[in-house]
Amino acid sequence: MTSTAGVRATALLRASHPEPGLAVTVLAVLLATTWDAPVGATALVGLAALSGQLTVGWSNDLVDRERDRLSGRPDKPVATGLLSTASVRAAIAVTLPVSAVASLSLGWRAGLLHLVLVAMGWAYNLGLKRTAFSWLPYAACFGCLPVVVSLAARDEPGPLWTVVAGALLGTGAHLVNAVPDLEDDRRTGVRGLPHRLGARRSIDVATVLMLTGTVVTLVVPVGGVDAIAVVALVVCAVLLVAGRLAPGRGTFRAALGIALVDVIALLLRS
Repeated sequence: MTSTAGVRATALLRASHPEPGLAVTVLAVLLATTWDAPVGATALVGLAALSGQLTVGWSNDLVDRERDRLSGRPDKPVATGLLSTASVRAAIAVTLPVSAVASLSLGWRAGLLHLVLVAMGWAYNLGLKRTAFSWLPYAACFGCLPVVVSLAARDEPGPLWTVVAGALLGTGAHLVNAVPDLEDDRRTGVRGLPHRLGARRSIDVATVLMLTGTVVTLVVPVGGVDAIAVVALVVCAVLLVAGRLAPGRGTFRAALGIALVDVIALLLRS
């Protein structure tokens, strides 16, 4: 019994897309810490971000289960039958209300905006990923997450540069995240922006976007380059190179790492 329950729990975790979900949660918590949010508000920011990301990850694997099965994806527990659709639906049914309550507990403006971002993630899964606007949910979610956190922490939307930088980083992350699956996606009818650009151009465009987003994050707040900016730029450059050379989703992991480095640099300056 225990072994079976453990296998199901592990499969449920895998189906949630834990890497981006955890990365977004850590980003949100670090931003809240940077902007001196109270401990309670910081915890709510983390809970809202994590629960929202869980629902988006599970809905992705639920919606894509037939496509994943046709593509022979062994890493997708719903597609392989290791995890039942009923289990995923039950997890979503439990987690969505948690996301709604945690989000609205941040204040009505922060809460409503965060729920819109969660809805954007669902819209991507439900069909937007098949269009030339596949980048939009990533740009909106990464760009507006700082606004959510700033509203929760300081009751103000925060500086515009955070939206610009987040949107650039988010769009870049989308492009590199899609590259390993381009051929499988094309065979199953997905024609998002990365599929139209192709693998090489997607990575090239993503590199420019992520570098630009990093420069905005590190230079604009202080009006120039300081020691923290220099170190962070070097680390981000190393991550970009390593990501381009890494197989599979290494480039996507590098993109998440760059976003984390940028937020840590903000924290060190606060």
